[in-house]
Amino acid sequence: MIEISEYMIRANPWWKDPSNFNLDFKYRDIFQEIEKYLPMKQIIALIGLRRVGKTMIMKKIIQNEISKGFSTQHILYFSFDEFQNKRLELIISEFENLTEVNCRNEKIILILDEIQKMENWENQIKTFYDLYPKMKIILSGSESLFIQKSSKETLAGRLFLFKVEPLTFSEYLTFKGKQLDNYSPISLYIHELQSLWQEFLQTQGFPELVGIKDKEIIKKYLEESLLEKILFKEIPYTYNIRDISLLESLLKLIYNNPGQIIEPSNLAADLGRSRQTISQYLSYLENSFLIRKIYNFSRDQRKIERKKKRYYPSIVSVDLVFGKDIQSKSRIFEWMVVKLLQAEFFWRNTQQNEVDAVIISKNKEILPFEIKFGKIHTKGIEKFMKQFNLDKGFIISWKEERTIMLRQTKNHEIRNKTIFVVPAIKYFLFKDRTL
Repeated sequence: MIEISEYMIRANPWWKDPSNFNLDFKYRDIFQEIEKYLPMKQIIALIGLRRVGKTMIMKKIIQNEISKGFSTQHILYFSFDEFQNKRLELIISEFENLTEVNCRNEKIILILDEIQKMENWENQIKTFYDLYPKMKIILSGSESLFIQKSSKETLAGRLFLFKVEPLTFSEYLTFKGKQLDNYSPISLYIHELQSLWQEFLQTQGFPELVGIKDKEIIKKYLEESLLEKILFKEIPYTYNIRDISLLESLLKLIYNNPGQIIEPSNLAADLGRSRQTISQYLSYLENSFLIRKIYNFSRDQRKIERKKKRYYPSIVSVDLVFGKDIQSKSRIFEWMVVKLLQAEFFWRNTQQNEVDAVIISKNKEILPFEIKFGKIHTKGIEKFMKQFNLDKGFIISWKEERTIMLRQTKNHEIRNKTIFVVPAIKYFLFKDRTL
């Protein structure tokens, strides 16, 4: 096994010669937000699914700090993917021996990747944060539980958390070397952008798949580099579970059927397990970012918790993505739009009227979204707008664009309401300019 000192020298090439540190970084929207917090003492923590670009963001921070004149030998990058459960004290000691840097008295940038693989990491990090006042600590982790829950008390007030998502459509175009300003007016470029959207769907937002169109390569990457590693190694190791077949069954169910409503009690009866076990295993998948739960919207928080939930996978079946039939295209279109909206809610009432996604904006405005790959229907969104007394809603379409004006009466009051029908491409690339 490689020694820690040998690994450190290899993983920190800027120690010897910064010119050897070549980084092909493509712009990510979240990076600008992270930069604002770097001068502060608090820890920066990046969480998210494997392979979404957390490590690349951390290395871009290193590159930027070096360009500003920060001493190259005062920056340590260390991944616990290589050395699980090594004590932080040992790592810092080895770093000081190699670089002759005094971490207690000098400015240090400490970057730790896959931090959840270090046992009792919260207390170890807290110790160095409190005792090394000149040390800036940046962490990454794939399992949300270890940064969001375990750290709440231990690192209270000491940590800023950022979730790194897969690429957005605009980020995908940047990775492809495309400039958004070159696609205006959008009507002139709609066919080219639709073709790029299809390529984007096939990558499922993973940076390393940009430019790859071969279905078998994409499938092998997603299943072996991501799903199998998380499902068969990381989750069992993290939670000490034995029933991996149940974990696999639940993931496969959601993986092949994105957006379905799941009732743990019904699923427990079908699979011969307890409701508590099903709920627990779903939480394992959720904490590892393999699935996402969205709630049936209500203004009453207690009702939200009691209602059935919808589950979307972070990664969907490659066969479904490459499917040529309308049903497959429609399901994948809905999955990607919900994912890009980062929706926390959908809506479904007792009369089976539905809205695919509900967003609460930063100014607390309720925004309903219907997602239609084919024919446009407005019944569900009209019912939602009337029930919650809203003046506008959105239908995200594949290519149709128009504005629908409504007049609704409630409590003898007539109000004008607007439904914007917008192609997904236009909404996600130009919504700030067009709406």
